[in-house]
Amino acid sequence: MSEMVVHSIPGSPFGRAVLLTLEEKHAPYRLAPVAPGQHRSAEHLARHPFGRVPVLEHDAFCLYETQAILRYLDRVLPEPALTPADPRAAARMDQLMSVNDWYLFQGVNNVITFQRLIAPRLLGRAPDEAAIAAALPAAHRVIDELAAKLGDQPWFAGSALSLADLLLAPQLDFLQATPEWPQLRAGHARLQGWLDRMTSRASMIATTWERVTAMAAAASGGVANRPAAASA
Repeated sequence: MSEMVVHSIPGSPFGRAVLLTLEEKHAPYRLAPVAPGQHRSAEHLARHPFGRVPVLEHDAFCLYETQAILRYLDRVLPEPALTPADPRAAARMDQLMSVNDWYLFQGVNNVITFQRLIAPRLLGRAPDEAAIAAALPAAHRVIDELAAKLGDQPWFAGSALSLADLLLAPQLDFLQATPEWPQLRAGHARLQGWLDRMTSRASMIATTWERVTAMAAAASGGVANRPAAASA
């Protein structure tokens, strides 16, 4: 199999979704770490003109936008399949992937988890409590909707793990590390159960912020190639 290279900032939930997919596919890959602040460098802008992460390189093919990367990986690495064969289940998967990008990340995680986790850890800055409070109504709305869409299914698109689960899990794993999570998940035991199942998977364990930071350090030291832990 030709090499997959993932350019990402360690800790990025979008980058983690790509790593999760590669882990679930049992595919070897190489992490090319992008240091915080270097996503606007000329080198990275040549890969991603909008200066974001992640970016996937596969042979001479370079691809950005997380949803596009996940769907590409599911096409070129067909086992195990992560897109439902049923058209309605696949449509639900697509819908929830968009919910992740436009409603869970935008206005919720890019405020609450940024203020609670990223600003103190990477910027040495105290959380903006007013910004967090202003984001809470949208957070309740999106968590309530995700819980409703999950219902009593084991996975978001039905009976099998899909790309929707792999995109949502890193965002919700971040959110559950904040003090706002208990009030957000109140009354949503099935959603919490889904998140508990996700965080216990080998792919999630292999891609924690701490594990990816260690992977990035190894890559910087020249030990960049990594077989997927989920295949072990």
